[in-house]
Amino acid sequence: MPKTLAIVNQKGGAGKTTTAVNLAACLAAAERRTLLVDFDSQGNATSGLGFDDPGSDGGSYAMIVNGRTPQSVIEKTALDHLHIIPSGIDLIGAEMEMAQLPRREFRLREALNPLRPEYPYILIDCPPSLGLLTLNALVAADSLIIPLQCEYYALEGLSKLLRTVSLVQSRFNPGLKTDGVLLTMFDTRTALSHQVAADVRAHFNGHIFDTVVPRNVRLSEAPSHGKPIILYDINSTGASAYLRLAGEVIANG
Repeated sequence: MPKTLAIVNQKGGAGKTTTAVNLAACLAAAERRTLLVDFDSQGNATSGLGFDDPGSDGGSYAMIVNGRTPQSVIEKTALDHLHIIPSGIDLIGAEMEMAQLPRREFRLREALNPLRPEYPYILIDCPPSLGLLTLNALVAADSLIIPLQCEYYALEGLSKLLRTVSLVQSRFNPGLKTDGVLLTMFDTRTALSHQVAADVRAHFNGHIFDTVVPRNVRLSEAPSHGKPIILYDINSTGASAYLRLAGEVIANG
């Protein structure tokens, strides 16, 4: 069955876009046809795959606000099985413009529904906020991946996200599930990383991916070259982590 995954955390710096780009690339490398939807006005997933800001005539803004068909805004990437709907600065105004539109919470879901038969995996890179764009992503998704950095205050704000998820389940998308929390930026040398990881595992009681993404210089460098980590340095620890994560996602169905 096709699966739409929202990569979400309203706290910036959690590794959300890094996860969206590299998980999408690794699923594509496993020959799963994958679509990455950049739904963040910062456009980091877009630039991380080597694309420029599409402007108001293209990308996710044109699809969600102007009614462009998703097929008309999809771009091919360097990986045969990976496509992207890019994003850019125009998406900043989308929430205000969408506020007056009918069924505003369902705009993304209704836009992406025709694509589901074509893509076993659709990944949505959400903005670092809990506004209308993130609400659209949660309504469109089958399940969530929540990246969580192994740093102090990692759990801060997570309860607000989980309350929002609960609200979406009760009002808009009763089938929405959380696939799991993904621990990111793990530093094996520090006691803090190990303590945060232990706290998260205790708090979420099993809803944690086995994969832990380490701090990795090559993983940090890859976006500046417009490449996912598997094309930038396949031998890095970052690449190994995201390949393992893709295996977990595939195994979970």
